[in-house]
Amino acid sequence: MTSIIQPTLPQTGIKNRLRLLSGSANVTLAREIANYLNLDLQPIVCKRFADGEIYIQIEDSIRGCDVYLIQPTCQMVNDHLMELMIMIDACRRASARQITAVIPYYGYGRADRLVVVRESITAKLVANLISQAGADRILAMDLHSAQIQGYFDIPIDHIYGSPVLLDYIGSKQLSDVVVVSPDIGGVKRARSFAKRLNDAPLAIVDKRRQAHNVAQVMNVIGNVAGKTAVLVDDMIDTGGTLSEAAKTLREEGARQVYACATHAVLSPPAVERLSSGIFEEVIVTNTIPVPETRQFKQLTVLSVASLLGEAIWRIHEDSSVSSMFQ
Repeated sequence: MTSIIQPTLPQTGIKNRLRLLSGSANVTLAREIANYLNLDLQPIVCKRFADGEIYIQIEDSIRGCDVYLIQPTCQMVNDHLMELMIMIDACRRASARQITAVIPYYGYGRADRLVVVRESITAKLVANLISQAGADRILAMDLHSAQIQGYFDIPIDHIYGSPVLLDYIGSKQLSDVVVVSPDIGGVKRARSFAKRLNDAPLAIVDKRRQAHNVAQVMNVIGNVAGKTAVLVDDMIDTGGTLSEAAKTLREEGARQVYACATHAVLSPPAVERLSSGIFEEVIVTNTIPVPETRQFKQLTVLSVASLLGEAIWRIHEDSSVSSMFQ
């Protein structure tokens, strides 16, 4: 497991060039990152015209500064994506030295390849838009698929929320743990999680998807009988995949079922599905803000501010980000 150490920041020189700005998507997370780095968020004006157009103004000078824009492109995804691009453009026109888009959750990432003819690869389209807006670098967390990194023509640092999830699961001292991938596509993620969770055994749920947000579970590959199953995924949207997987694990004899995911999209009817009693606990992070209306008894939200803050500092001082996960 990875322990994040508070960085020792110098009082002059390189730190003076570091500026943090936040869009409106997740201000709470941005403030936590700023606190970790012992910095203030730069003041900006963000408002809308009567027709919905977004207006951004950077209030203080950022000329010659290294600017980190913190903005997950979560719901409302189109507004937050547009806001991010306008922020990037404003920073570029304000003569920022370097602009890094910190995107804890990358919206439109699920359409990352052609499944049928005549459809858009929106993961690539959004990468082009952000690059063309003027970003010099991307810091992203738990992209839906690793290949999205190749869609950017600018440097990208891809980090994972798993250290936070692993530390929490480890602290619970669960017995007879088996890590479960809810589908074939998530096997690599689950295998890595299992290896770092004291080399726990791995199981796979064979899922056949018939339509978007509709999952049909077929069977379980691996032994889960009498064990504590920990389902691992990158995001929870409607909760269909995880809830159907949990039901199947219960039928196969799993004693307890936990769910872990980095991104809590939680589109309806996710709350109803996840709070139905099939999970002991649903563990997510705060890459996406979780309003009170979407919280429930079994939900635990962990902060990734230290991970993102540490990554920002390492990028800023030109040290390795990948070493955070070794």
